[in-house]
Amino acid sequence: MATFLKPHLNSHATEGEVVKNPSKTPFWYCAETGVYNSKHPFIKLPEDPFLDVVSFIFSHKHAGFSALIDSTSGISIPYSELFSMVKSMASSLRQRGVSQGDVVLILLPNSIYFPVILLGVLSLGAIVTTMNPFSSLLEIKKQALDCGVTLAFTTDDKVDKLAALGIPVIGVPESLVSNSNSSQSSGFYELISCDPNWDSSPKISQQDTAAILYSSGTTGTGKGVVLTHANFIAMVQLFVRFEASQYEYLSTENVYLAVIPMFHVYGLSLFVMGLLSLGSTVVVMRKFDANEMVKAIERYGVTHFPTVPPLLMALTRRAKDGASSSMKSLKQVSCGAAPLNTKSIEEFVRTLPDVDLIQGYGMTESTAIGTRGYNTEKLHNYSSVGLLAPNMQAKVVDWITGSPLPPNCMGELWLCGPGVMKGGKEEEMKGRTGPTGRANLFATNFQHMKNKLQSQNKRNVFTNQLMMQTTWGCI
Repeated sequence: MATFLKPHLNSHATEGEVVKNPSKTPFWYCAETGVYNSKHPFIKLPEDPFLDVVSFIFSHKHAGFSALIDSTSGISIPYSELFSMVKSMASSLRQRGVSQGDVVLILLPNSIYFPVILLGVLSLGAIVTTMNPFSSLLEIKKQALDCGVTLAFTTDDKVDKLAALGIPVIGVPESLVSNSNSSQSSGFYELISCDPNWDSSPKISQQDTAAILYSSGTTGTGKGVVLTHANFIAMVQLFVRFEASQYEYLSTENVYLAVIPMFHVYGLSLFVMGLLSLGSTVVVMRKFDANEMVKAIERYGVTHFPTVPPLLMALTRRAKDGASSSMKSLKQVSCGAAPLNTKSIEEFVRTLPDVDLIQGYGMTESTAIGTRGYNTEKLHNYSSVGLLAPNMQAKVVDWITGSPLPPNCMGELWLCGPGVMKGGKEEEMKGRTGPTGRANLFATNFQHMKNKLQSQNKRNVFTNQLMMQTTWGCI
């Protein structure tokens, strides 16, 4: 059964105002500065300067039971053991010499152990960098040298290859049981089962670097994006937790299917961090297979499926082929990373009419915070990415002159807010960390997005929605 936004979503404009005053400057746009403001109320973020994102995630109490489930084997990590496993991982890594500021590479496909590793590393004050597990040795070597990687986690079959590059490596088994005969598997088991208590915890600042994620942006090769604990705290609060607060059902009853990669900011923000603060269940698929996807949805009663366009189209095809009866538990499918075309949207809605479909927009450089779509029972706008997230601002500027543009003008999208990266890797290495996420992004021209977007005054009537539309379709 589809799930829709609470009917009392904050809105400063009524339907009548939208219809009667189409040319009036909307309240969320400042003509003097060219700034578009979020319609959502401002959310106060934690002020403790020495709060790390792991502590923030586990500070939220909930009644969740299963945190992570491997879709194939059914092996799971319950919430009652998750934090202890994270602390054990941190303690073990500390004993192995990993210290605050060290960079640890995670070269893994989706795994129920991915969050345990990443959160354990961050608990130490160390820094995570992630990569696609199908990266070539040359690509791995380049990123490892660029970041100064001191340790890597990868699958058992890649251990020797990385070791040949001179990188200390820990193998992560595909499935793990305590009596495994594999020496590599038993070694990993020791990491997550040792004494979780340690003498003293590191003092981690919100402004300390937590991750270096690589993004190709719009041109050239991948570039290191430096994200802080404050960036991730903002992401958990302003993206994942805020979105959950907009719906009436309990987050602990939600079951998410994790197919999109955890090494990417989209999957990382949801499956590795944000959802774990809510008590939701994450069903993890190591690799995509359309038939296995359908089986997982039915077996585990999946309610939410974050996707990208190819995954959504595959889901639609399987439903059209007769698998829709196995998808009765689905409440919502969300799509990001690229825009959905009109045909894909229409086919999905026609095939799975009881499943809510939304789109969102965010980037590695903004820690996945950007915009998010919402629907109500009476009003749907499937082609929109929705409203700016709380605490976020935007500009649409002329891509030649840099001049700010009002609604209905096409230009580049600039974002400003607490999710915006600390800086690029080159700036970090040179000691020029650039503006923080709270800096005036517009004045510095620090992070201007090379996406040609159009803000339109054709807003969703219910939400008075600011829409951004590219030259190749709505996002």
